Amino acid sequence: MTTYSYSSESAAEVKTGLLIVPVFEGPKPGPGVRETGLTKAYADAKHTGKRGEALLVTRRDGDRFAAGAVLLVGVGKKDELTVETVRRALGRAAATARRFGTVATTFPQVFSSAKAADAVQAAAEGLGLGDYRFDRYRTKRDDAVGLKKVVVLGSAKWPAAPLKASVKRAAIVVDAVCWARDLVNTPAGDMPPAEIAREAQRMARSVGLTCKVWHERQLEQGGFGGILGVGKGSVNPPRLIELTYTGAGNATPIALTGKGIAFDSGGLSIKDAKGMETMKDDMGGAASILATMKAIARLKPKINVIAAIPCSENMPSGSAQKPGDVITHRGGTTSEVLNTDAEGRLVLADALAFLAERKPELIVDTATLTGACVVALGTSITGAMGNDDALIRELIAAGEATGEPIWQLPLHKEYRALIDSSVADIKNIGDRWGGAITAAWFLAEFVGDTPWCHLDIAGPAFSDRGTDLSPRGATGAPVRSLVRFVLDRAAA
Repeated sequence: MTTYSYSSESAAEVKTGLLIVPVFEGPKPGPGVRETGLTKAYADAKHTGKRGEALLVTRRDGDRFAAGAVLLVGVGKKDELTVETVRRALGRAAATARRFGTVATTFPQVFSSAKAADAVQAAAEGLGLGDYRFDRYRTKRDDAVGLKKVVVLGSAKWPAAPLKASVKRAAIVVDAVCWARDLVNTPAGDMPPAEIAREAQRMARSVGLTCKVWHERQLEQGGFGGILGVGKGSVNPPRLIELTYTGAGNATPIALTGKGIAFDSGGLSIKDAKGMETMKDDMGGAASILATMKAIARLKPKINVIAAIPCSENMPSGSAQKPGDVITHRGGTTSEVLNTDAEGRLVLADALAFLAERKPELIVDTATLTGACVVALGTSITGAMGNDDALIRELIAAGEATGEPIWQLPLHKEYRALIDSSVADIKNIGDRWGGAITAAWFLAEFVGDTPWCHLDIAGPAFSDRGTDLSPRGATGAPVRSLVRFVLDRAAA
């Protein structure tokens, strides 16, 4: 386990395995180079300070720094530096840092005191997230020791208490994001709906959340036709996970839900082999909500949060739901299933209806819902749709603050007619085009007048190539955004 701390100790004096120092592009590389006595080494190496460049200098007798080595990391031009630059640069640097075990960084020191808290948190997050590896199934593991200790260095002029709080918050967020990644990266054979529920129960006990798991009989009695319908073809029965965090007495809660398809074969509308390769990630929405609830329970904001997480496995068999079937959802709305591979909206519909009955202040759902959203926004941006623009703006702001971009797509009213059914209240697919929007319209049928935002994370939840902050596989998006959103709500 990695420990995180904040210190105002000077860069030259800090004793650590590796010291990471930012270097600017241009004639003035920055104070870190001067303080560590590496001005000549920097010049001799013809380091330019451009983003992506790095120079590792091992300590020798007579050097002015106490660290075992110094990593000079190019961050580009000083006037273009952002907090997100810090997070990503240190995410990349973590690949080197994990060989040393202990690391300190001066990155936040190049910011003003007004941005110190965000810079300190971003520095700790970057190193922690970049250090993540999923090697549970490897017989030959990475030889690097991994990060054991992270020290974020700030200015002696800054008040220490809020910055120590920023580091603590970063450690909690990193732990939550990495847990979400573990849940998604675990092969579907080892993470069926029942195991997701057991993970939720173990987590809830460890952080003090209330957890209730609904089994098949309870789901039948409760009218959760979408969750049950999607799970009919699998030998692994579905579950609904209910979590409660109480931090504000009797105040009206906010509500969260996430799509938990443990594996998506497409059902009888089966995917091709290539399309199934990464479908263990179809519970990325559920993982993000579980991880958010874990972080919130540890951060203890003064707010109430409830979550309902539907988990099913979408498989073909003689008992699977068929194209043309009609299912009755929680609350009585009926939907015609024309494509069994449009299943995420079916389970989310039940969860949304269930949460809306609780009269929350708002509902946010996350789901790896549509390829159409990836076509529109690519693999790095979450699509947001809903019935409340102010709520969507809050989530966009939270995403901007945490480096998880969110972009609003139009819930165009004319597209609502595309999910009209001739035999049921609605159908689960529209026409070929605008699929992200028609999917959101389907979900909108189940929230009533409750302010609601749908986050389509089909692009950013899983990376085929890896990112600055994660190796190939699950990214943990949008946990950082959701935690920031809840904390901002609590502080408002």
